[in-house]
Amino acid sequence: MGSRFNQRDQKRKVNKIYNIAITIVSILIVIVAVSIFLSDDGTETKKATTEPKQVAETEKGKVVDKPSGKEEETDSEKEDAVGDSEATEEDAEKEDSKATEEDAEEKAEDDADSEKAGDAELVEVEGSGDGNVASTYTSESWKPVGTEQSGEHTTSFEKGSVDWNEMSKAIASGAGIDEGSMKLWWLQNGGSPTTAIGTVSEGDNPKTFRVYIEWVDGSGWKPVKVEELKTNDKR
Repeated sequence: MGSRFNQRDQKRKVNKIYNIAITIVSILIVIVAVSIFLSDDGTETKKATTEPKQVAETEKGKVVDKPSGKEEETDSEKEDAVGDSEATEEDAEKEDSKATEEDAEEKAEDDADSEKAGDAELVEVEGSGDGNVASTYTSESWKPVGTEQSGEHTTSFEKGSVDWNEMSKAIASGAGIDEGSMKLWWLQNGGSPTTAIGTVSEGDNPKTFRVYIEWVDGSGWKPVKVEELKTNDKR
């Protein structure tokens, strides 16, 4: 009887120990669960707090970048302005250079025209007694105008022929007129196969000249005397 009572009492003690152990384990499980929950909640809160800050910093960075971009655009505009200024200066220099070259070319053409038209020192001489002659002059600086012809020369009064054109050139040189603006009113034989006489004026200018020329073998026609007429007797 006593032995059975002892066994029952021992069994109750074991059950009590089991119950205490189960209770402790349950409490530990609850504590662990609460700790995990609180830890997750803190992480989410921290994450939520950090993200707006990052967004704010990013937006702030964008706001700061805008003036930087504007400054870059301003620098670019300045560079463009400087480039345009340099291009304008280069264009102006080119225009000045071009104008200078054109002036030089025009001067050279004028000099050539003057030489071509017989810009020579003239000496007035006694006239032939023709009442229509206002003055008569000659020049030692007159030279033959050159020729494309070779061999024995034959004077040709055919308009447009090589000899005709070379006679016109010599007449323009003696009269001091640009051949391009010269009007050839009359061209005739000068009394021999190697002489000719031309009556000319320049454009609408009423001043008229009678030019005497002679042929120089191998060198072409050369002006020898010029008469300034009072009136154009070949008009």
